[in-house]
Parts: sequence; C-alpha cells; structure tokens
Amino acid sequence: MIGFVGLSHLGLNYSLATAAKGFDVVAYDPDAALATRCTTGNFPIEEPGFKELFAANRGRLRYTSDAALLAQCDLVFYALDIRTNDRNESDTGPLTKLIHDTVPVLAAGTTVVLLSQVSPGYTRQLVADLTKRPEVKARTFYYQVETLIFGAAVQRAMEPERYIVGSADPTAPVPARFAAWHAAFQCPVLVMRYESAELAKIAINFFLVSSVSTTNTLAEVCEAIGADWNEIAPALRLDKRIGPHAYLKPGLGIAGGNLERDLVTVRSLAARHGTDDRVVAAWQANSVYRRDWALRCVHQKLLGRVRDPLLAVWGIAYKQDTHSVKNSPSVELLRALPGVRILAHDPAAQLPDTGCGHVTVVPGPLDALEGADALLVMTPWKVYAGITAADIKARLKGRLVIDPNAVLDEKGCRAAGLDYHRLGC
Repeated sequence: MIGFVGLSHLGLNYSLATAAKGFDVVAYDPDAALATRCTTGNFPIEEPGFKELFAANRGRLRYTSDAALLAQCDLVFYALDIRTNDRNESDTGPLTKLIHDTVPVLAAGTTVVLLSQVSPGYTRQLVADLTKRPEVKARTFYYQVETLIFGAAVQRAMEPERYIVGSADPTAPVPARFAAWHAAFQCPVLVMRYESAELAKIAINFFLVSSVSTTNTLAEVCEAIGADWNEIAPALRLDKRIGPHAYLKPGLGIAGGNLERDLVTVRSLAARHGTDDRVVAAWQANSVYRRDWALRCVHQKLLGRVRDPLLAVWGIAYKQDTHSVKNSPSVELLRALPGVRILAHDPAAQLPDTGCGHVTVVPGPLDALEGADALLVMTPWKVYAGITAADIKARLKGRLVIDPNAVLDEKGCRAAGLDYHRLGC
C-alpha cells in the first residue's frame, strides 16, 4: 500500500497516477469533507484527463481523513501544495504541521518522501527536528522534485521526464518499495543530496525563466522594427545549443506561482549569503513590464479616443486548462482599468474577490463581444481559437483585437478588417 498525504493539486494527481500504475493507494487529508468529495469523484481541481483516469482506476484509491490508515503503507508521499503570499514567498507552515501530525502514526521502516516543493535546507532541518521526537520511529526520509504543471498535471504525472531524488546518503540504494514505484514510471532517476535536489527544481525553473525573459525582450524588438518573432524562433530551434523544445513563445511575463516563488527564494538566499542576484531582479522587472503589454496596447489604440469604452476580455486564468488566477496577467489588466466597463469570460476560472467589481462575467465568449469597442484575448483557451473572425466582427462594435498569444486566426482577422495585434510582431 502506498500513501499520499495532502489532497491538493499535487497530491490528487500523483495519487491517481500511482493507482493508474497498478498500486493500491491510501490518499489522506485531515479535511473530512474534502476526502468525502474526492471519494464521490467531486474533485476541487480541473485537469484534462483527470476524471477519465479516476473512473478507470477508482477501485485502487481510498480517500480518507483517518490518519491511522497510513500505518498500512510502507511508502508515504507528502504532497501538499505550497501556497505563496502576495510577495511570492512560500508558506511551508501547513506542510510542516501536517508532517509532524502524521509521521508518528506511520509504521517503523516506512519510507517517507517529501514531494512538496520546499526551499533548500528544508528537508534536512525537518528530518533533524523529527528525529528529536521520541514517538517518531526509525524511518528513511527522501525529497523528490515534483513535476506538476497546471493544465498538464495528469500527463506530467503519468509520463515524467525524470525523477530527481534527494537523500541523506546519495551513495546508498533507495529502498526496494521506492525503487519499484520509480520503475513503474520508466524514467531516469537521479539521486543526490537533499540540498542539491531542492535546488535542482529551482535551477530548472531558472533556465525556463531565462528563456521566457530573453524571448520577451527580443519579441518587443521585433514589434519595434517590423520583424516577426515567429519567423525567428524556428532558426533557434535548429541550433543544437538551444534545441527543438526550448521555450521560445512570447508571453505576458512569468505568471502562475512556482516560477515567481523560485525567483523570490533565490533572492532571499542571495541576501542571506551575500551572492549576486542582479540577473534575477532583472528577470522580475522584465516579467512585470511584459505582463502589462496588453494594457499598454489598449491605452495606445483605444482608451482616450473612445468615450465610455466597453471592453471584451476572454480569459481570466493565468493560462489555459486551469482555474488558477495566481499572478494572472488578465486579472492584473482588469485591476488596472477600474473605471472601464468590461465584459469577461473564462470557461473555468472565477474573478478574484478584490479589485474586479467593475467587471461583469458573462456565460459565453460571444456574449462578451456585444457592443464592445475592443476584444482582448488574455488566456489562450482552445475554445477561443475555434471562434471565427466573422463571428467576432459581427458582434464587436469596434475593430481592435488584442491577442497576445496569437490564439485567433491572424490572417482571418486582418482579412475581416479587424485591427489585430499580437506579441512579437
């Protein structure tokens, strides 16, 4: 039996993937109402393929709020999402409490794996604190880098690129049960010291951030000189030093939560240890600047020229296939236009409680267009890509279409006489 502690986005996806690989799973959360919801298939998350995978494997899953059932497990993962505050700083307090509350019930010899993303140094300190407690029996503790990506969580959990494992002794083989779990997913496994594994996750995100920032910087140059970034990106993908899978799509900065958290974490480490963090500060500044691209565009092209304008905004989530609005460029846009009438639509996300009182959410994307002076496509949902330029023109009062992520048919929009704008051109 394999246990998962924490029925958050991370724990739900990894526990389901583990059941899908043929293991019996106990999935625990202290929230009894949440455990009951999950038992009935009423999950608090939306992910492509999740419900279908659950239907096929529910017989191997037991959701519970009874921590005593974890004693039946010889391998237990702690997989609680780590929340961040408005400064993108991690709050590991709930995770630490959950671990201290439940580790004493685990059987002696249980392999414990911390799957939640934590800052370098957390795991070693946690193990030191736990071993001071006499009621905590002898166990083996590991840290493993999670691979969660909102909107692709099921695919990433089922088909991981690699596993990065932190260990107190990287030279020792991992326990057989943990090794069998790894083998079921058929991917490379890298074992290293705790701190290296914790920092490896941040290192991966840093290289991603560098690609994002570089792409956005050069895409803006394209916009200024008449070049087209979409023509340049294929040349970079053919360079072996960059590669076909490089992140080369212009975007509205670094949204979501994990990347920003890692930048804040390293700046905190730099301040503590006296290392240089100026490149990180530059990435943060560039992200905020590019986040406001659509806002600058609508100011330049419309606001101040039209009396009492009405805007249509498609998308509230920070990206497609998720309901999360953490650091969403769309939400920041909405909050930056408090005196403007706005009709908004999103197939999954809801408006936050603050700063969006002037925004009216409508049931369908076409409803948002009625009488609007401009359309801003802020989240690249597939449903928006299927809407034709003719349908947009028929309902839109004005001609301005701001489509940062090139969701719509650009040629069709221009042919229909719409004033179309996207990133990088």
